[in-house]
Amino acid sequence: MNLSAYFDRIGYDGPVRPDASVLKAVHRAHVEAIPYENLDVQFGAPVTRAPAAAFDKIVTRRRGGWCYEMNGLLGWALEEIGFKVERLAGAVARNERGDGSIGNHLVLIVDLDEPWLADAGFGDGLIEAIPLRMGAFQNGPFHCRLEDIGGGWVRYHNDPRGGGPAFDFNRSVTDENLLEKLCGFLQTSEDSPFVQNAVTQRWLPDRHICLRGRVFTALSNDNKIVDVLTDAEHYLSALRERFGLDLPPAAGLWPKICARHEEVFAAKAVS
Repeated sequence: MNLSAYFDRIGYDGPVRPDASVLKAVHRAHVEAIPYENLDVQFGAPVTRAPAAAFDKIVTRRRGGWCYEMNGLLGWALEEIGFKVERLAGAVARNERGDGSIGNHLVLIVDLDEPWLADAGFGDGLIEAIPLRMGAFQNGPFHCRLEDIGGGWVRYHNDPRGGGPAFDFNRSVTDENLLEKLCGFLQTSEDSPFVQNAVTQRWLPDRHICLRGRVFTALSNDNKIVDVLTDAEHYLSALRERFGLDLPPAAGLWPKICARHEEVFAAKAVS
C-alpha cells in the first residue's frame, strides 16, 4: 500500500498535509476518479473490508468499490497523510428499516479544528468532505441536508433525485462487528439490493452518472439524461467509456441484468 500510487490513481498532485483544503481536494479527486460499483457482488466474488484488499482492487487493478472499500481506502489514505479518522457504523434507510440496518454503511469522520464528514462510498453522496454542521448544503447539482435527529444520531438527507434517500450515523456507534456482519449479509443475501442490482456510479466535474442495471442516468444542475442499454456490448462500452472500467467478464452479467430489469418494470406497471 503506497500513498504515491493512490495519488496517481486519483490524479492528485497537490500538497500533502492534514488540513481542510487537502481533505476536500483529495476527497473530490477520489470520487471523480474512482467509480462506486458492486460488480464483485454480482460476480459472487467475496468482498472484504480490509484496506489492503481495497488498495489492490482499486489502485492496482483499477477497479471501483462499494462503501466498505471506497471509504476503507479513503480512510487509510487520509491517515497516511496525517489526518485523525474515525470509522462509524452507519445505517442507510434506518428511518425505514430500524436499527437492524446499523453497519450497512461505513462512514468517516475526520477530526480537524472541528469534525468533518467524509464519505466517498454512498454512490451519489459527498463530492467534497464537509464540516459536520446541521443544515442544508449544496453538493454539486444536489441539494442535501444534515439533521440532528436526537440521541447522538445525525441523518444525511440526499437530494430527492438521488439514489439512497438517507443514512444515519452516530459518533459513538463504531462497532466493527456490525460493519463486518452487514458487509457479509449485503453480498450474500437474496434480500440485499446489492445482490439484486448491478450498480455503477461516478461523480464528474459537472454531473453525476449512474448505471443501474440497464438504465444509464446523468444528472446535472438543470438536465437529466436517461438511456436504456440494448445489449451486453453496450453495457461493456458504458462501463469502459463512462466509468473507466475495462471489465470484459461483466458481459456474463447481462442475462441477470435483463431479468432484473423486466422484474422491476413489470412491478412498476402493476402498481
